[in-house]
Amino acid sequence: MAESRVAVSYSDSGRIAARFAALKQEGRGGLVTYVSAGDPDYDTSLEILKGLPAAGADLIELGMPFTDPMADGPAIQAAGLRALEGGQTLKKTLAMARAVREVDADVPLILMGYYNPIYSYGVDAFLTDAKEAGIDGLIIVDLPPEEDEELCIPALQAGINFIRLATPTTDDKRLPTVLNNTSGFVYYVSILGITGTKTVQEDAVREAVARIKRHTDLPVAVGFGVKTPDSARAISKVADAAVVGSAIVEQVKAALDEGVERSAIPARVLEFVSSLAQGVRS
Repeated sequence: MAESRVAVSYSDSGRIAARFAALKQEGRGGLVTYVSAGDPDYDTSLEILKGLPAAGADLIELGMPFTDPMADGPAIQAAGLRALEGGQTLKKTLAMARAVREVDADVPLILMGYYNPIYSYGVDAFLTDAKEAGIDGLIIVDLPPEEDEELCIPALQAGINFIRLATPTTDDKRLPTVLNNTSGFVYYVSILGITGTKTVQEDAVREAVARIKRHTDLPVAVGFGVKTPDSARAISKVADAAVVGSAIVEQVKAALDEGVERSAIPARVLEFVSSLAQGVRS
């Protein structure tokens, strides 16, 4: 039986669509990098963020620190805690996005995190400020499709992509519901469990990406378990992009544990990102 195709709200005029179109023209998969805003402090984090495009990041996910990050593993939980202890707020995270836009008008910026900080901020005020700050997309891991009226629909109306997660347990019956109102790209969570705890399996990802693409024309980015240049290379061959988060965040922690000067941390992190970028480009 043929699988149904879902109509999605996908604009071809935004930065995310433009970047994936450029990657397709180049004939390669992309690198999506995740950093936690404010980790280990505002200034160091901002320097890392500003340096990501030159280091080879094709799209950037900027994590919104939250006290109860239920989908995140130890590395990102610790990063969020460091950021919160350093005084990071959602307003400061949006300020970081504005600062990036002052030096890079093209890189897609995506906020990733949980709904509570946005709810506390106020949905309308948040969407207005996020759009003004140059945010292109949202990944809100604890808002299912059944809650689209809460944030997804208003975000789409504001011209901000709402990027949904699909997982190994998202079967063909559930997938159309997940894809409805999804835009920008589909984020495929390649493993069961929390971030940064397992290694991704290329064959399983290839099969999953093919199944998702039978339902949608959206690009598919794959994350959770992509930790090295080799794994980023492998995933970028079978998906439209590889997402690396925990492995980047762990570079910050390792530098702190080793007593590296804060001013030297960005160079270390960006060197690692460059190695990932070389992986997806090789």
